[in-house]
Amino acid sequence: MSDPDHSPNLGNYEIMRNRSELFRAECTRLMLETDEACKRMPNDDGRRLNQRLGDIQFVKKGLELKLKAIILEIDALEVLQSRVAKAMKACEEPLKVTMVCMEERKKRPPSERLHDKVERELLEETKAIERVASLLLSVAQQITEQIRLNRSAKYQLEKDLKDKFEAQCIDSSCALLTHDSIDTASDLQRSNAKLVPQRLAVTSKQWQNISDINMAKAEQQLANSLSLRSLVESILVQTAYDIQKQVQATAAALQLSVLEIKSAKSQMEDQLAKILSEFDSQQRLRENLRVAIAEGEQGLSLVQARLALRCQRPGKEQCHDAAQSHLLAEVQQLTAHINTLQEAAARSDDEQRSLVHCQLELQESIDMMASCLYIDEVVCPQHKKSIVIHNF
Repeated sequence: MSDPDHSPNLGNYEIMRNRSELFRAECTRLMLETDEACKRMPNDDGRRLNQRLGDIQFVKKGLELKLKAIILEIDALEVLQSRVAKAMKACEEPLKVTMVCMEERKKRPPSERLHDKVERELLEETKAIERVASLLLSVAQQITEQIRLNRSAKYQLEKDLKDKFEAQCIDSSCALLTHDSIDTASDLQRSNAKLVPQRLAVTSKQWQNISDINMAKAEQQLANSLSLRSLVESILVQTAYDIQKQVQATAAALQLSVLEIKSAKSQMEDQLAKILSEFDSQQRLRENLRVAIAEGEQGLSLVQARLALRCQRPGKEQCHDAAQSHLLAEVQQLTAHINTLQEAAARSDDEQRSLVHCQLELQESIDMMASCLYIDEVVCPQHKKSIVIHNF
């Protein structure tokens, strides 16, 4: 029988064996769990990645629609900006013509430089065109600012889309990865990759909010842009109408002025013709008076000669008889007639001088009317006819 102090402790061996068996069983379980996880996780990852790709695609589609809309709106605004620029340019010539017409009308004689209806309409036309030009300048500035805001929104959408595209490509690559497709380069890339710290990563909601904010900003700028375009279209139509209306009012005032000047000129010409006719009549009258005075003087000379001859009668024959009384009465009558005729001749001279004065005044007025008529009927319309105001 062996010594009990040197016999092996079987209980310890049993414990070690049991522990080893338990360890083996744990390792087998871990290997089975790992194998199951390796088989299950790619499927789960693929499902989640595909779901994520769907989310990205959905957001990306919304961004693309907004980007397309904002690009079209920028193009529309640029076309409208070009129209406004042309409208501003179109205001220059009418304003220049209006100023030229005002300067031409200042060339009228001083007595005709009245602040008439034409002058008032030309001034109103100048104010209207300047007012339209100022409004169009303000509108052009608003369009430029709106284009800048639209481009800013477009930039944010494009940047977001670029990020979404890169994320989509990466997640698509992740979804396609298999054990066989992993190469040494991928292993190296994976080993060099650094995970974004949790505190710096955005949540799914924050990720969604970023795109929502960009699309909301783009939507707001689209709404602002559409509102601005509608306003500008209305302004272009209204301003063109305002200028057309004022140009027509000026043209009507010019036509009325031409009619009034023609009427006044015609009346003056009629009066001048009558004055000239009256002057000719006065000249004939003056000639007739001259002849009548000469005849009266001849008659007076005859009567005076008879009186002188009768003074040679013998003394006792020089009685104041009826013949003598008649001769003396004839001298008085002829003298009175001659004096009256001479006064009439003098008055006829005065009348002729007055008629000549009237003739000169009328002729001067007619010439002034002709000058005014030429300006309002020929010069101003020649400048005005080159202006055709269409809808801007």
